[in-house]
Amino acid sequence: MMKIVEKKDDLEAFLAVERQVGRRIGFVPTMGALHEGHMSLVRTCVAENDVCVASIFVNPAQFNDIRDLEAYPRTPEKDCAALEEAGCDCVFMPSVEEMYPEPDTRRFDLGRVAEVMEGAFRPGHFNGVAQVVSRLFEIVKPQSAYFGEKDFQQIAVIREMTRQLGLGVRIVPCPIVREHDGLAMSSRNVRLTPEQRRVAPLIAATLKESRTFVYGKKVEEVIEHVVNTLNGVPPLRVEYFEIVDAKTLLPVRDWYEPEDIAGCIAVFCGDVRLIDNVRYGKIYKL
Repeated sequence: MMKIVEKKDDLEAFLAVERQVGRRIGFVPTMGALHEGHMSLVRTCVAENDVCVASIFVNPAQFNDIRDLEAYPRTPEKDCAALEEAGCDCVFMPSVEEMYPEPDTRRFDLGRVAEVMEGAFRPGHFNGVAQVVSRLFEIVKPQSAYFGEKDFQQIAVIREMTRQLGLGVRIVPCPIVREHDGLAMSSRNVRLTPEQRRVAPLIAATLKESRTFVYGKKVEEVIEHVVNTLNGVPPLRVEYFEIVDAKTLLPVRDWYEPEDIAGCIAVFCGDVRLIDNVRYGKIYKL
């Protein structure tokens, strides 16, 4: 039976026993409102480790808009049932007071990976991510932690934070899980109206189509094509679309510069903000 704990001391005591007998611990941090994308992370964690720990914590420090925090869906009972079915051994569900008995005033200097794209449009977001994930890593002390590639930039930020703090956690990126019509699974999708839900898959479809459009085109032409295509379909509104070096997240100006290239996008569908990405890889050299 899956163990559910709300106190840090209880979790640490449980995991201390597991470590004493040499069990490998994997970790899946979440903010709840779980979907198949989260479950794919849990199943990978279960397959690669002796003990799978998941956390459910809606971190206030990650939200630069209080309305977004208040609207974030919360389904703890449903989440726990799904986690147990997926083979999770323990779920950590702390309160804000348990996670932050004192205000976390740490400021992280994570460099360019935290300054571009999401970092530019959501001030303070990645500092909040670094605060909560580092705190969770210190409590759980996993060998490996699993994150979905939909949050492409977040993975780069967490890797850099982990490196800087010397936490020794292996960061495992896992493929984006999509709905049958291509829309990247997200806890925010439940907030879409039926009309918005009908239109939202165009984000993924346009990114996919851009992988063919790149041939013979300059980088800025591909960016313009994607932005204009999506902005031409109400209620979609592109906040940013950037084509970057998949490793450094620096903007790409020439298809031949980096070894691996990603296109990262944030789009408002009505008032629901959705993110997605596409990998261009080396297709431009074929």
